[in-house]
Amino acid sequence: MSIPVTGSHAASSHGTGTLAADAVGSLVQSVDWIAIAPAAIPAAVALVVLVADLFLPKERKALLGWVTIAGLALAGLALGPLRAGHRKTFCLTTDAGDCSYAADHFTVVIQLLVLGGALLTALLSMHDMEKYPAGEYWFLLLSSAAGAALLPASRDLATLVVALEVTTLPAFALVGIKRGDRLSSEAALKFFLSSVAATAVTLLGVSFVYAATGTLHLASIADGLGDVQPQLATLAKVGAVLTLVGFAFKLAAAPFHFWVPDTYVGAPLPIAAYLSVVGKAAGFSGLILITVIAFEPYADVWGPVVAVLAALTMTVGNVAALRQRAGYAHSAVRLLAWSSIGQAGYLLVPIAAAAYSDDPEHQIGTTVAYALMYAAVNLGAFAVAALVARTAPANRLTDYRGLYASRPLTALALAFFLLCLAGLPPGVIGLFAKVAVFSSIVGTGPAWLAVVMAVNVVIALVYYLRWTALLFAKPEAGPATDAGAAEGTAKVSGTVVGAVAGAVTVGVPATRAPAPLTAAIALTAIAGIVLSGVPQLVLRYASGALL
Repeated sequence: MSIPVTGSHAASSHGTGTLAADAVGSLVQSVDWIAIAPAAIPAAVALVVLVADLFLPKERKALLGWVTIAGLALAGLALGPLRAGHRKTFCLTTDAGDCSYAADHFTVVIQLLVLGGALLTALLSMHDMEKYPAGEYWFLLLSSAAGAALLPASRDLATLVVALEVTTLPAFALVGIKRGDRLSSEAALKFFLSSVAATAVTLLGVSFVYAATGTLHLASIADGLGDVQPQLATLAKVGAVLTLVGFAFKLAAAPFHFWVPDTYVGAPLPIAAYLSVVGKAAGFSGLILITVIAFEPYADVWGPVVAVLAALTMTVGNVAALRQRAGYAHSAVRLLAWSSIGQAGYLLVPIAAAAYSDDPEHQIGTTVAYALMYAAVNLGAFAVAALVARTAPANRLTDYRGLYASRPLTALALAFFLLCLAGLPPGVIGLFAKVAVFSSIVGTGPAWLAVVMAVNVVIALVYYLRWTALLFAKPEAGPATDAGAAEGTAKVSGTVVGAVAGAVTVGVPATRAPAPLTAAIALTAIAGIVLSGVPQLVLRYASGALL
């Protein structure tokens, strides 16, 4: 028998039920799927590729690469509805202002860089996939790209660290994916050990910051650090410094750069290109978020630290690149590796300047503008290196001697990329980007950092111009071919002159460049030319606030 509830008991019961329903309803969040699409699509496609790999026969594995490219292109198109830059999701129910994911202008620009870089990496990889397990390769690349796309949108330390590790962990396996290759295994081990150390230091710093402020959301951390209890002030400052050091490992900022050259040499060239651009962009976006937003009250702490890191990084990278011997094995890749370290130093300069500026968000735009230029031309340089490696696996700098004689368009493209990195015409975008970085520190930050940057730009000119000159030098004949025979052989249709001093014999039939590799070189060259013709497309970020 049921007993009806009446009177005051009925009212009480009804009120309790309403309160319970309200409490449950307040915990239910609506997810903005449009905002998270650029990060969610690569993750979903990664699962599709992994499952499809189980059922596709070996001769159809190439389809996985095209599915990957299509997925990354779709993720890039998903950025279109986010151009307004005002979407947030995964917010606290108690405070709608504290959100874990924000699709603002900064997020959209970095996600464009990340997804574009991953797409070009996929194109670079298509021609050489018979050496690697296709399913695992594409799954790992998409997973890392998903993490890199998530990172600039992260607005709490937990999401930030998770996104950074999702970006990095698949990269370990990608670096060591050349099975049976000693250099690849050694590179993966160095990369793994340095990254694990960086993660441990970062987590220790995050725990100190959380203990001092009681929150993980970046904006709330800034509020907490501005009014931290005196007995916790030292703990908070140590936490901020440790977090910065952890990111310095990830970014390969000196003196935490030791893993980069060997990792780039041992990894497949497309993955080295990916690490130099996408990995660096993800790390820098994280560093920007924690400094400019979370640690803004401690600008007097992290500002000098970042300035010193910038000076050390650009100096170590450029001096080491200058010392590369042209005839040594893998010297071209090593030069690109050291060059990427030097370029990372330039990227750190506006972040250091932000600590001394009344409007730090405008300084961050300069780093983003420089990163966009660097991404396009550096990926192009690696694409040319991948093409040369097809006939000269050692990839020495001397392998590029006389490249114009055999592949004139490729040589012209590489010369353009190197001049952009050096900041010389016709690489106008590189020149403008360097001027923007230099302007960010002049009159705002420490004057000595501007002097160090100017000296390093001059040092970099030497090795960039030295490599450029090699492209147009007279090819050297092989040891078994005298000068007369070499001249006659060079005129034979379908042959090329050996470009390495004794490494490639004159008269080797020319190999046709694979279409995806040619497309990657063409796309990066077109991007560089367009940006040099209309530099305001990129440099407008240097004059506006993105966050």
